Amino acid sequence: MAASADDIVQRPSLGDEVYQRLFSDFLSLRIPPGERLSVDALARRFGVSQTPIRAALIRLEAEGLVVKKHYSGYSVAPIPSSRRFADIIEARLLLEPASAAHAARRASPAERAEIAELAAEMHELAAGDLAEHTARLVLLDSRFHSAIARACGNAAITDALDRLLTQMHIFRLRYHADVAHAVIEEHLLILAAIEGRDAEAAEARMRAHVDRARERIEPFVRCGR
Repeated sequence: MAASADDIVQRPSLGDEVYQRLFSDFLSLRIPPGERLSVDALARRFGVSQTPIRAALIRLEAEGLVVKKHYSGYSVAPIPSSRRFADIIEARLLLEPASAAHAARRASPAERAEIAELAAEMHELAAGDLAEHTARLVLLDSRFHSAIARACGNAAITDALDRLLTQMHIFRLRYHADVAHAVIEEHLLILAAIEGRDAEAAEARMRAHVDRARERIEPFVRCGR
C-alpha cells in the first residue's frame, strides 16, 4: 500500500535514544559505577532538553542501573554485592531453564530465526578482536537470552529476566574474562535444542549455561576484583 502524506513515520523517541546511549555507556564502563549524573550536563552533551534525559534516567532507575537520592540527584548504580550476584543466579536458574523449554515448544519460525541471528552475530564478532567488541558481545548476549524469554510466551518471565540479565552483564563487564568463545558454544547448543523443538535438552542446556556463568564470575565477585 502506497504511503500517504498523512502517514506518521515511527521513530525512536528522544528519551529512547538517550536511554540507549546511556545504557551503552554504562555497559562499556565509559561512565563508571557510582558516578554522579547531572541532568544539565547530559542535556548539553546530547543537545536535548531535560525532559528526555529525565525520562531515560527514570527508566534506567527502574532497571536498577541508576539510583536517585534526595539532595544528590542521580548516579550510576554501584557494582552489586556478592549476595546480589548469588540472588540473580538463583532467580535465573528458576526462570531461564523453564523459559528455554517453553521456547523449544512454542517459538514461531520468526522467533527461532531471531535467536539464530543473534547467535550468529556473536560468533562472527568473536572471530575478531574480543577486546574491541566486548560491549557489543554483552549486549548481544543479553538479547539472545531475552529473545528466548519472549519466545516462551510469558510476558511476566520476559520482564523479570530483562532486569536480571542487565544486572548480570554489568558483572560480566566489571569482572570480565576471556569467556566469549565458551559462552557462544553454549548458546549454539541451546539454539540447536530450540530449533529441534527438544524442550528437555533446551532446559538442561540452559541450566548448564547459567551454572557455568556462575562458575566463571563468582571467584572475581568474591575477591572484589
